[in-house]
Amino acid sequence: MSWVGKSLRRKEDDRLVRGNGLFADDEQIEGMLHLYILRSPYAHARIRGIDTAAAESLAGVACVLTGADIKEQCDPYMQLGPEPCDKIIDLPLATDKVVFQGEPVAAVAAETAALAMDAGQLIEVDYEMLDAVVDPEQALEDKIVLHEAAGTNRVWHSVFEYGDVDKAFEDAAHVVKIERMHFHRFASTPVENNACVAEWTRQGDVDFLCNNSFIGFAVQLLAPGLRLPMEKIRARTYDIGGSFGVKIWNYVYMALAALASRKCDGRKVKWSETRTEHLLASGHGNERTFLDTEVALDKDGVITGIRSRHIDDCGAYTRYEPLGCVIWAQVLPATYGVRNFRIDFTQTVTNKCPVVPNRGYSRMQHLWFMERVVDICAHELGIPADEMRLKNYVREFPYETPNGCVYDSGDYPMMLEKAKELIGWDEWKKKQAEARKEGRWLGIGIGTTLDSGTNNFGQAQIMNPYLPFSGNSEVCVIRLDFDGSVIVTLGTGPSGQGHETATSQVVADELNIDPAMVTVRTGFDSAWNTFSGHSGTYASQFAVTGLSAVHGACQKLKVEMRQLASFMLEADEDDLEFGVGDEGPQLAVKGTDKAINYWFMSNVVNNNNALLGGNLADVTLNVRHVYRPPFEAPDTEKKFGNLTLTYAAQLHIAVIEIDKNTCRPNILAYAAVDDCGSVINPQIAAGQVHGATAHGIGAALLETFNYDETGNLLTATFSDYCPITSMNIPDIQYGHIESPSPFSYNGAKGMGEGGGAPLHTISAAIQDALHSEGIIVNESHHSAPKVFERVNAPNREKVVSVESR
Repeated sequence: MSWVGKSLRRKEDDRLVRGNGLFADDEQIEGMLHLYILRSPYAHARIRGIDTAAAESLAGVACVLTGADIKEQCDPYMQLGPEPCDKIIDLPLATDKVVFQGEPVAAVAAETAALAMDAGQLIEVDYEMLDAVVDPEQALEDKIVLHEAAGTNRVWHSVFEYGDVDKAFEDAAHVVKIERMHFHRFASTPVENNACVAEWTRQGDVDFLCNNSFIGFAVQLLAPGLRLPMEKIRARTYDIGGSFGVKIWNYVYMALAALASRKCDGRKVKWSETRTEHLLASGHGNERTFLDTEVALDKDGVITGIRSRHIDDCGAYTRYEPLGCVIWAQVLPATYGVRNFRIDFTQTVTNKCPVVPNRGYSRMQHLWFMERVVDICAHELGIPADEMRLKNYVREFPYETPNGCVYDSGDYPMMLEKAKELIGWDEWKKKQAEARKEGRWLGIGIGTTLDSGTNNFGQAQIMNPYLPFSGNSEVCVIRLDFDGSVIVTLGTGPSGQGHETATSQVVADELNIDPAMVTVRTGFDSAWNTFSGHSGTYASQFAVTGLSAVHGACQKLKVEMRQLASFMLEADEDDLEFGVGDEGPQLAVKGTDKAINYWFMSNVVNNNNALLGGNLADVTLNVRHVYRPPFEAPDTEKKFGNLTLTYAAQLHIAVIEIDKNTCRPNILAYAAVDDCGSVINPQIAAGQVHGATAHGIGAALLETFNYDETGNLLTATFSDYCPITSMNIPDIQYGHIESPSPFSYNGAKGMGEGGGAPLHTISAAIQDALHSEGIIVNESHHSAPKVFERVNAPNREKVVSVESR
């Protein structure tokens, strides 16, 4: 029986549904201290002094940390960007000044969490308030500079140019100009906040139990920051309650807990973030402004060229940035066959929370831009939305984009046809016509998104040619246990994606056993030595890198099993076959009753190896495999090369009616079609699509981080930020197609980052509803107040112009 492709019940759910999961905040140890972080109430201020005497004198307080302590014991974190990023001083605590509201300024370790908080409130900080800058265009004027050492707020700039842009515009039948578009700031708000338990041992080692989701990378940043060799850091995870990229950079807080443990003579220190802390300072998604966009089209509405100026707001520190300044180029033309581009791209710091990779990191913003371009052009030229897409979709695969990325497979027209069928397109078009006769605002929108998975980290060298990162890799160790079962250890560190289940299905198929015989170790532990510098769960890569590592380890194990069985059964390896006998899975000699089962093979190697007589010394039945995708380094000057391995796709259609009295958008129907290549577990894949759709709908209609002009976050609680819940999600008509990838061993593609599709789709539906009112949808957020603003200030004449020749 083949297990891959079946909707097996998730193995993880047996413990998680019963409440038996182990999360970082579940750690309870006698004598453990609790860390409270005192944060700046101001977005920009100098620290003139800190008085910790009252806090330190409180009974039960073990230690207090300030910027002065950090300066003595910690080095600034490495910044990925070139100059001026490398001059930014980024430490776990602010030292001389704060640059965003919520930045840590002091920390208290005490016997209880409540006591630590009480003590933290006794710390007096003398601030000198400074003017803040929260608008990225104003930040680029450098009238207010966040980091004096850098000397400027502009942290990265480059031009991405491909094809013959000028000729495309010279030959264009139509040129559509869009003055401004804006993609808003939000985050994915995982159920579990950031947390860690740190212990600085007497031997000088540091042990972390945490929920970081890119731990192979985190250790590389933590070690130099803490002035330790990497082997001195042990980082562990168990269950993680979602990440969506947000937990990639909680190493900043991990370091703070470790330093508190060191100051407290090695006592364990737990830090567990509150929801307000998470919204205020854990990391937001990239905010991006698109200016002076010009689109060249031929007489049939085919887009031939685009030029535009983009400004990315990365918040107060660069950290993982300016990587996002390049990541978007993985999907340069989106799903469309445009060959000529000139994108002037700039990133700036502002007095807002630093950004972090957020589901669909950087690509989501650019895909929204491309979808708005297509949709606005369609409306301005009077071309139906579905026809406009069909005129412009990429049709032949593999397809090399203008910047050298290779779209592996797909069928966007088929996805569109399936989505139209699911939602009842023709019927809704009739209802829309009737609604418009009645003066109602009813729109139908299409959104197509790509989910590029398995990064080539060589793209980081486009951003900074001196970085020592390229390619990708993932690790798996497989052992045939004494009882014939199989133990698998991964480097991926999952955060709810079902890695244990999918891995069990692959191993079961490869080794001809039942998935119940496969045990996948939960979580991650750097002490297992089953990781690389790329290990983690991010960038939609597990189905390719993770499972390719598993598959490769299975092949190595099978080689050893054949060698052992050949010796024990005195048969040629070519005469052996895997099968199932009376005593379970076995290797047998074809056409005979000679066989050896799995548990006996493991027993021979591990307990009874004198039977081998000194032979087969290399057979351990405990193998390690490192999978490396076939990447090459990109051309950093031309910004050309394959930046990612696979491209899953999602196509959504939404029907939305806007209440004319309240301006509230109501979703009347919603369809989502996914193509992630060969599906490992259909139920898990469907769950990813539903989850991503929920995230995207929440971002489009409810969730936004709003700052006032002083850098004060106005939406720092769930009362104001309004996360989506099961009560807000419409029924989703779900469908899928399969276009297997030629670049993965199993045809699968990563597919965890489709959260952008609803943003594109809802923007398109609202545009369709309001275009006749003189409104161009040039913002990604569509709460009722936002729609009210647009309805009362039609912007079409100001934002868009069309030149037809």
